[in-house]
Amino acid sequence: MQVDATDLRMLTALQRDAQLTAQELGEILHLSPSQAGRRRQRLEGAGIIEGYRARLSARALGLAVQAFVQVQMATHAPEKVRTFTRILSTRPEITSAWTLTGEADYLLRVYCEDLAALNTLIHEILLPHPAVARVQSQIVMDQLKADAPLPT
Repeated sequence: MQVDATDLRMLTALQRDAQLTAQELGEILHLSPSQAGRRRQRLEGAGIIEGYRARLSARALGLAVQAFVQVQMATHAPEKVRTFTRILSTRPEITSAWTLTGEADYLLRVYCEDLAALNTLIHEILLPHPAVARVQSQIVMDQLKADAPLPT
């Protein structure tokens, strides 16, 4: 799908405020509301816009500890990896997970109520898994830049 300059401006605007109406988008883009609405639908249909979310405050929800957890696997046997990745998808405190090149096989972003909850996740959930060889965590002291929009 071709994405033109107007589409890019729309994507930039929607990343700043996903609640913009077709009327508001039209004003920003110098289009009629119906044209703006059709463009948004086209971008949604093409999968460029994957969805819309509310950004919540972890601290306001009582999640005082954010950490990045690196996991090195002891084995890559398919069944053991499947059971490990099932943990990633079912534990609510694990909000993001990536596979990596290098020493660590996985990088997890986690939010916990406190250090005790992080300790429980690491020592009672992750480390006992038979596929896991090593876990290393880094606790976030301060987030200098919030999760930013994608460059458009």
